[in-house]
Amino acid sequence: MKIAIASGKGGTGKTTVSLNLALSLSDVQLFDCDVEEPNCNLFLGFGLEKVEDVVCPVPVINQEKCSICRQCSDFCRYNALAALPDRILFFPSLCHGCGGCAVLCSEKAIRESERSLGVIEKAKGESSPEFYRGLLNIGETMTSAVIKTLKKYVDDRKTAILDAPPGTACPVIASIGDVDYCVLVTESTPFGFHDLRLAVDVVRSLKVPFGVVINRWGLGDSRVEEYCKAEGISILLKIPNNLKIAELYSRGIPFVQEMPEWNEKFRGMFEAIKLQLADTEEART
Repeated sequence: MKIAIASGKGGTGKTTVSLNLALSLSDVQLFDCDVEEPNCNLFLGFGLEKVEDVVCPVPVINQEKCSICRQCSDFCRYNALAALPDRILFFPSLCHGCGGCAVLCSEKAIRESERSLGVIEKAKGESSPEFYRGLLNIGETMTSAVIKTLKKYVDDRKTAILDAPPGTACPVIASIGDVDYCVLVTESTPFGFHDLRLAVDVVRSLKVPFGVVINRWGLGDSRVEEYCKAEGISILLKIPNNLKIAELYSRGIPFVQEMPEWNEKFRGMFEAIKLQLADTEEART
């Protein structure tokens, strides 16, 4: 089962929930899909090793063979190619690697090379949880390509926890689009409430079953709980605005490791997810 942990904005506790849930379960994989700023391993402290380079095919143009027919530049929807009167210009950062330009070139003036986008890393040796992360190259924009490559390492025989990027843009869709369940983490603040509604719109559009975790519960007001009740959204867990939890976070320690009573609460949340999925499946049949 694949469970994504997402949020409408950064800083709501998405990684905290991902880590503590993964550490409370057995035989589980944890994927840090926030490839622009992966920070799960700041708390895990695993030694990491590269398992794969993520590359994108890009065109290399032989200007001597090119007849400036413009088929390639007209085809490229991302404007990575521009036809000048005497040559073709190529902008690598705009290229999405579809290869269409090379296929269309009747002069065979385009061959493909590779551009590095980032790497996939995993924890060395046997680790619990089994940990993978994607790391996007600095300045690179092809975030979704790294996330899609990272997700190739999901083992369908195990429970996979995916720490998704924050927000509601394309990298989030790449992370949660094919999961079995999505946990939306929020806070009871005006910003948290606003961005939760955006995230709810996304998961409903994708038809992904979901529930909500309220982090730093006790801050702000009750509008998140009132909204969830009105919309029929399950609140899976409330993590209080607790000084000890904050201190452990600031020391890089997942709080289930020092507050063992929370292991049971996260396992209870996992059981609630399985029950909700079973009810959804039963309603379909």
